[in-house]
Amino acid sequence: MSTRTLIRGGLVITAADETHADVLIEDGRIAAVAAHGSTVAQGWTADRTLDATGKYVIPGGVDAHTHMELPFGGTFASDTFETGTRAAAWGGTTTIVDFAVQSQGQALRAGLDAWYAKADGQCAIDYGFHMILSDVNESSLKEMDLLVAEGITSFKLFMAYPGVFYSDDGQILRAMQRSAANGGLIMMHAENGIAIDVLVEQALARGETDPRYHGEVRKALLEAEATHRAIQLARVAGAPLYVVHVSAEEALAELAGARDKGLPVFGETCPQYLFLSTDNLAEPDFEGAKYVCSTPLRPKEHQAALWRGLRTDDLQVVSTDHCPFCFTGQKELGRGDFSKIPNGLPGVENRMDLLHQAVLDGHISRRRWIEIACASPARMFGLYPKKGTIAPGTDADVVIYDPHAEQVISAETHHMNVDYSAYEGRRVTGRVETVLSRGEPVIHDRQFTGRAGHGCYVPRATCQHLG
Repeated sequence: MSTRTLIRGGLVITAADETHADVLIEDGRIAAVAAHGSTVAQGWTADRTLDATGKYVIPGGVDAHTHMELPFGGTFASDTFETGTRAAAWGGTTTIVDFAVQSQGQALRAGLDAWYAKADGQCAIDYGFHMILSDVNESSLKEMDLLVAEGITSFKLFMAYPGVFYSDDGQILRAMQRSAANGGLIMMHAENGIAIDVLVEQALARGETDPRYHGEVRKALLEAEATHRAIQLARVAGAPLYVVHVSAEEALAELAGARDKGLPVFGETCPQYLFLSTDNLAEPDFEGAKYVCSTPLRPKEHQAALWRGLRTDDLQVVSTDHCPFCFTGQKELGRGDFSKIPNGLPGVENRMDLLHQAVLDGHISRRRWIEIACASPARMFGLYPKKGTIAPGTDADVVIYDPHAEQVISAETHHMNVDYSAYEGRRVTGRVETVLSRGEPVIHDRQFTGRAGHGCYVPRATCQHLG
C-alpha cells in the first residue's frame, strides 16, 4: 500500500537553509519539497495532511553516542533499546548509533552479535552500531576490516578505565593504522586513565569519598594530555580521529590547534557539559552522584569555550552519551566511595530541546542547531543524506517542532527509564509535537503512536567529513 503524507505550512530548517515549504512524503521517503503556496505544492494530494503552520519542520535528530543496556560497574544502564529509543523519539531523535562492546578475550563478532540481539525487534526508531575495542590484538585488528564491510565503520578506544576498556599507546597506534587502511573512524575516550587511577587511590586514602571528588581527580589537564597524545598517534598512523565527549577548554584547544593545521580531527561535546557543571557534582546528601559521568562535569567557565567551539566548528557534533543509571539502587552503589558510582547520565530525550534553548539564548543559530544535532553526526558516521536532512530521496525522518511551547524538564514527565532528570526543573522553550520515522508517525500531537520493532538497523558508509 502506497501512502502519501503532506506536511503543509511549516518553516523547513536544514543545516543549509530555511524555507517556508511544504513537504510531500511517499513510501517512507521525502518525495518533494516545494515553496508553500506555489502552484506545485498546491497541486499535491495525500492520504494524510499535517498542518505545520507556525511550526518548524526539521530533520529527525541523529544521536551518535548512546549506551542502551550497557554493563558497567556491576550493573546495567537502565534504558533498554525499547525504552531508550521511545524516549529518543519523544525528544525528536529518529536515529541512534549505540556502542556494541567487545569483552576482553572475546572476538568483536561475539560482542556485535550480542548487541544485534539486544536491539532486534525492540527499537522504535532506526539504529546503527559503533564497536568498542577493548582487546586490540592481531585477530581483532583483522575483524575490523570485516566490520567496516558490514557497515560498522567506527571503533571506540579508551585511554581510561585500566583493566576494563583501556588500550595502551601501542594498541591505539595499531588500531589507528588499521582504520587508516580500511576507512574506519577511530573514536577516542581521551583521559589519562593510568594517572587518574593514582589520583583516585590518593583521594580515597585521604577520606575524600563524596561525588564531587570524581570531578576533582579526573583533571582537565589529563583530558587535554590524552587528547594531545591521541592526535599525535593519529598523525603517525595517517588516520582521522574523532574525540568523544569533550568537556574541557584545554582539550578543545588541542583539537582546535590540530584542525588549524588541517588535520582530520573532529570533536563532540554533550549537553551536560554545556548546561551543567561541578556545582551539580557538589550537591549535598549524595545528590551529586546523579551527575557522575566521564569525562566529568567541569567548572562553569569551561562552558563558554565549548559554545565557542561549536560556533567555530572546532566541535562538529552534540551527542548525549546517554547512559542512565537510577539514583536508587544504582548510583547508590558508590555511597562512601565515589569511584564505585556508575558513570553516566540520562539525556537522549533532552538534547534537541536544550539545543533549541541555546538558539534562543544566542549561543548558536537555528541552522547550526540542525547541523550539530542532525546533519553533521549523519555525515560523520556515514548516514548522510539518508539521515540528517530534508530533501527529495532522503528517509522521511521528520519532526514538527513547536518553537513557542514552554515546558519544564522533569523526571515526572520524561520517558527515559530512570528515576531522576539531570535537568530537573529547567524551563525551556520549544517542544516536539509530531515525529515521523520513515514516514510513519511515532509521536503524533504529543501521543506515542510508534511501536517496538518499527526501527531498522542501518548499515553505515565511512565518514563523509573526509576528502
